[in-house]
Amino acid sequence: MRALILVMDSVGIGGAPDAARYGDDGADTVGHIAEACAARRANSAAREGPLRLPNLVALGLGEACRLASGRVPPGLDGEVEHRRFGCASEISRGKDTPSGHWEISGVPVPFDWGYFPRTTPCFPAGLTNAFCEQAGLPGILGDCHASGTEIIAEFGERHMRTGMPICYTSADSVFQIAAHEETFGLERLYEICKIARRLIDPLNIGRVIARPFVGTDASDFKRTAHRHDYSVPPPGQTILDLAANAGRDIVTIGKIDDIFAHRATGRNMRGDGNMALFDASLKGLESLANGGLLFANFIDFDTLYGHRRDVAGYAAALEAFDDRLPELLCRLRSDDLLIITADHGCDPTWSGTDHTREQVPILVWMARSSSSIGRRAGFADIGATVAKHLDLPELLHGAYF
Repeated sequence: MRALILVMDSVGIGGAPDAARYGDDGADTVGHIAEACAARRANSAAREGPLRLPNLVALGLGEACRLASGRVPPGLDGEVEHRRFGCASEISRGKDTPSGHWEISGVPVPFDWGYFPRTTPCFPAGLTNAFCEQAGLPGILGDCHASGTEIIAEFGERHMRTGMPICYTSADSVFQIAAHEETFGLERLYEICKIARRLIDPLNIGRVIARPFVGTDASDFKRTAHRHDYSVPPPGQTILDLAANAGRDIVTIGKIDDIFAHRATGRNMRGDGNMALFDASLKGLESLANGGLLFANFIDFDTLYGHRRDVAGYAAALEAFDDRLPELLCRLRSDDLLIITADHGCDPTWSGTDHTREQVPILVWMARSSSSIGRRAGFADIGATVAKHLDLPELLHGAYF
């Protein structure tokens, strides 16, 4: 008896009930990707033709989309073999990664994060001055809201000449620091991120993100897999905490350990991209003890394609993930529980480059049950269900399905 939670980062399936409050009324990550593919608006070297996700459809993705948006996106209709599907709307404030993952784990976020204004400069002068003084920096570049790839292209060469890191933010509660792995140094980047983390704690900023990159000039700069998030810990006991307190085996994949501030995150396994993360998940499952929990994040959907508004790339990434699912399903035991879900949306057809406030799919593989779980008010029902399955104490939030 084991439990697995796989988070397809940003794979939303239609606007949340409060999407208008976030400027996202009408956003639909999966639906709009499927429409673009069906209309041949997403053709590129990466893909051609309708969106093909037979394994996710068999788990109920198309029908989960129907629950969320009232329609099945083009190409996602088909027989559902495991009818344990549903959708959920987030109750936490914001549409960021920590809030989504924490709520999945049983801890909704009832407070408002701190955010930086859409001004240039966007960071308070006192913060910037203290950061430069304590980190021994000659200054910073950027100091604005920006797309990570664009701001590296704009300031990367100057950063390499001057030693000033590139600091920027987004609609999320983040302080992001980009630096060249070789000219600035990876460990040096991590060091200054820890300093920034201490300085922004009073501002209630959710994450400091180290964004290392390599390359020689703006034409070939590329971010690397050595990203690290410096998060505040969840404000309550998560499913990870319950499992750790009970002495259960825990395997986390990708950036899960960063998202939970390395609290109760067990053995962490990383990989450069979704396919490497899938490999790590299979390896982690092999060693996962009975009664254990595996919690994985698949980041490419969000970072490489959602934020960059790359419809074709996003579609190809979904298909690649779908192609790997049989490798996982055939390794599950009859008493295992698998839940595939998401933490927010990032509609690549939407304006801007930020996350979108959307409902998420809940696709469940559980051999002994086949009933639909319907629409859920809150992601915490996922954590509650895992706790029930693993015979752990009840979480404070959520109802099992």
